Amino acid sequence: MNSPAPQAARALAGTAEELTRTAQAELARAREAAERLAALPRPAGREEALGAYEEAMGALGEVAARAGLARNVHPDAAFRDAAEKLEQEADALATALSLDRRLHDALAALPLDGADAETRWLVEKSLRDFRRSGVDRDEATRRRVQELRDELTRIGQEFGRNIKDDVRRLALDPADLAGLPEDWRRARPPGPDGKVTLTTDPVDYVPFMTYAERSGPRERLYRLYQSRGHPQNEEVLRRLLSRRQELARLLGYPSWAAYATEDKMIGSDAAAGAFVEQVAAASAARQDRDFQRLLARLRRDQPDASGVEPWDSTFLQERIRAEEYGFDARQARPYFEYRRVKDGVLDVTARLFGISYRRVEGAPTWHADVESWDVLEGDRLLGRIHLDMHPREGKYKHFAQFTLANGARGRRLPEGVLVCNFPRPGAEPALLEHGEVKTLFHEFGHLLHHVLGGHTRYGLHAGVATEWDFVEAPSQLLEEWTWDPSVLAGFARHVETGAPIPAEMVARMRAADEYGKGLWVRQQMFYAAVSLELHRRDPAGLDAGRLVAELRERFTPFRHVEGTHMHLSFGHLDGYSALYYTYMWSLVIAKDLFTAFQREGLMGPAARRYRRAVLEPGGSRPAAALVRDFLGREQSAEAFGRWLEAG
Repeated sequence: MNSPAPQAARALAGTAEELTRTAQAELARAREAAERLAALPRPAGREEALGAYEEAMGALGEVAARAGLARNVHPDAAFRDAAEKLEQEADALATALSLDRRLHDALAALPLDGADAETRWLVEKSLRDFRRSGVDRDEATRRRVQELRDELTRIGQEFGRNIKDDVRRLALDPADLAGLPEDWRRARPPGPDGKVTLTTDPVDYVPFMTYAERSGPRERLYRLYQSRGHPQNEEVLRRLLSRRQELARLLGYPSWAAYATEDKMIGSDAAAGAFVEQVAAASAARQDRDFQRLLARLRRDQPDASGVEPWDSTFLQERIRAEEYGFDARQARPYFEYRRVKDGVLDVTARLFGISYRRVEGAPTWHADVESWDVLEGDRLLGRIHLDMHPREGKYKHFAQFTLANGARGRRLPEGVLVCNFPRPGAEPALLEHGEVKTLFHEFGHLLHHVLGGHTRYGLHAGVATEWDFVEAPSQLLEEWTWDPSVLAGFARHVETGAPIPAEMVARMRAADEYGKGLWVRQQMFYAAVSLELHRRDPAGLDAGRLVAELRERFTPFRHVEGTHMHLSFGHLDGYSALYYTYMWSLVIAKDLFTAFQREGLMGPAARRYRRAVLEPGGSRPAAALVRDFLGREQSAEAFGRWLEAG
């Protein structure tokens, strides 16, 4: 059976009223399918019951995905508001269905004799999720669970919206831009008052903190950036933590962290805490060495310096890389012109995985910036991807992959979206940092996982429906291709001469990148500890700002800056809640997966085996089993340990 052509983006190309009308029809279909499942005799036929369950959950997922995307990217504020309400409705219905004992009992009564492993895993996971939702609790508890989940949806949206909308600006003299790349400065000419206005958006903030030579302006922008979300998110975060704690205890867990980690690979909040401590301890000596070199570099300019301020860290690290490793990141920028990098990602992944991309001209989308591409294997259409790559007012500020439609074999093709904020090509070419090239490969890894894994038997297993602490591994793995000279030579060409990036420059770039690894790992463990500890502790009387300050000074060598409120713009506290540790957990797995490519070559046969063993199954098997299938053994932290000590 052929899947219908991908057309999910049409839902965002019309009016808010049209979006609402089609979404309401999908929600009605979800309710009808759920009632059909509830009405089946016990025990019901397995295919009929699972078909109704899949239809209900699939329709819900479609509404939630489209509404969530629209809320983050649509240029019209009224459309975003309508999408936010629809997302709330979809979440409310999802909670109501998860608390419907009739649906649980229908699945629990299914005869599984002779069922294949994928079907058993679907039923096992679904029953576990029903239990974790509180389906077996008394009516009063279930009612309160529904209220709390509905409220948490609204609070999370408010938290994220306050971050997205809080764009702060800093007016500077042109002289304050000394050190910034010439193309970057030309793109930001002074206004009528002679001042250059920068924002706290990443497209301004990251280059400025990396290259601006004057510490004073860096400090001013740092303080603005670290104060986003304040004061509005202070009360929002308090409510978020309080309601999560109440919900966890209603469901029988001591904390939200205990609840959130139970169904992940790691298994418990105690194990997550131990993992954070283990990685922090393993990287402590390296962090100390990195920091002493940072301090020594600062003392060349300030002989009496006793410490390094956080707004000086990135700049000083960049100077060490330039002066001690012979690599200045500004030298590489002309080789990373945005359009060529984008084409390079398409070319590299096509060759790796045996697929191709075909531009879809005139496809309906939500903004003229958006490019649509079909993904094919030979003549077979696998899905569609949409690239929304440049910043604009009201749009999500960072870099992420969003689901537009989940795939299901023979019924629905997957559609995914990259939402990024790369500089926009114009009169001047848009040049990227190598770090931005890595980001594009990383997010494209999520997109490929969504599309290639979007053909499972059950739509609920499609794409990135794996354990949450595995989701980042395929994306982190794909970053490795941005370090290979032969891969880079295919698309990293000088914007003026067309010459490929020299292999010796890539070697210097890689050697320079080894510096600061200890600082980076400990910074990641700081974020992981903030995420976990805010959700392990009783929110009653918790001073979140003080806790964050203590964790910063424990996990990093930098002081907490009074008057800043990093946690109020830490967007991962919404979606990831207690689970930021998953980035490092996934990196341990990614480094292990990469050992096969190190043996067989980056463009060798390992890629096709990896596609079949890890990407295509989606969430149809436990993640540990996928890794074992590919590596032929249990996962190990040895490769991560070697990476941590390298250089």
